[in-house]
Amino acid sequence: MQTNLLQELQATPEGAEAERILRNCVHCGFCNATCPTYQLLGDELDGPRGRIYLMKDMLEGGEVSRHTQRHLDRCLTCRNCETTCPSGVEYGKLVDIGRELVEERVRRPWRERLFRGLLRRVLPEPGRFAPLLGAGRAARPLLPAGLKAKVPEKPAVPAWPEPRHPRRMVVLEGCVQPALSPQINAHAARILDRLGISLVTAPGAGCCGAVDQHLGAPEAAAERMRANIDAWWPHIEAGAEAVVMTASGCGALVREYAHHLRDDPDYAERAARISALTRDLGEVLAAEDLAPLRPERPPRVAFQSPCTLQHAQGLNGVVEDVLRRLGLELTPVAEPHLCCGSAGTYSLLQPELAASLRDRKLANLGAGEPEAIATANIGCLHHLDAASPVPVRHWAELLDTSLPPTA
Repeated sequence: MQTNLLQELQATPEGAEAERILRNCVHCGFCNATCPTYQLLGDELDGPRGRIYLMKDMLEGGEVSRHTQRHLDRCLTCRNCETTCPSGVEYGKLVDIGRELVEERVRRPWRERLFRGLLRRVLPEPGRFAPLLGAGRAARPLLPAGLKAKVPEKPAVPAWPEPRHPRRMVVLEGCVQPALSPQINAHAARILDRLGISLVTAPGAGCCGAVDQHLGAPEAAAERMRANIDAWWPHIEAGAEAVVMTASGCGALVREYAHHLRDDPDYAERAARISALTRDLGEVLAAEDLAPLRPERPPRVAFQSPCTLQHAQGLNGVVEDVLRRLGLELTPVAEPHLCCGSAGTYSLLQPELAASLRDRKLANLGAGEPEAIATANIGCLHHLDAASPVPVRHWAELLDTSLPPTA
């Protein structure tokens, strides 16, 4: 694709990166075939190719309007298009640049500004999110059914094993997961403990930065990245083998810390090291002898592979292979590549499209009559569970609860 970017943009790192990405696009349209919003809406501008044209026009000095903003807002950033693209177009990086520029040039209506601002100030901050969730749980019996489904009950959290092994890994606790589903990391720690690995937390680490990054606030996201690197670094220096992710959405961004902080002289080297050490929990298990993990009664599950796992991180099939090695029966799932509609804050900002995608995903997941639905991302889990007739759980929880008690 030929480009003619504005001179002032060509001189910036973002402009140079956007131009590089745009030049790889051959506008073949293969991406539209696997784009969830294009399939739902049938509008060229609600597919990757159309959005690329909108961003190219903006970068070349064309008109930027609410029209542009609306079509970029509808993008899930599922990155299915990247998996499909024969030319290696890094659409996820391009749409982040496009959204930042649109936020600078198009003023949103005050209700949107208020809501998006609240999301950025509440979701990444456990000290704010947890009390609000607690209040919602206290009022849950009085809530209407639709709202009650969005407020999960407080889960049981198993005991976290004491660190006792020479092998250690550090886990990202995240922002909403410690309040919504604190049991996930505890189950992960118990599984790794059986494999001779101690999983530890790092005080001071929090939100990975994804909420800010995907809402057009990359500088705020970068500050969260730096804070996490500072929190993890003592563990890395002490010999931690990996930075473990139990939420694939977080893992997708932490793997890209090296990219986002590449021009930061104080953090570039450490960010590259963190990205290189980042591992999804499924990757960790895939590299281990799984003999100590033998479920007493392996459950029959449908696995929902999050977009951030299969497309953003390129780990399609990794968790599924681990579960099969452990004897779990995985039911067939049609259209496994399509997004469930969660997509971080998307289900809150685009509820109608998100609900349509969720209904389609649940129909495909339920077709094989599983006992439960397993996933690898906190957002997908709660988005699906709010409307699922069968339980939706993190695969680590399903695995740990099926193992016999330790001696």
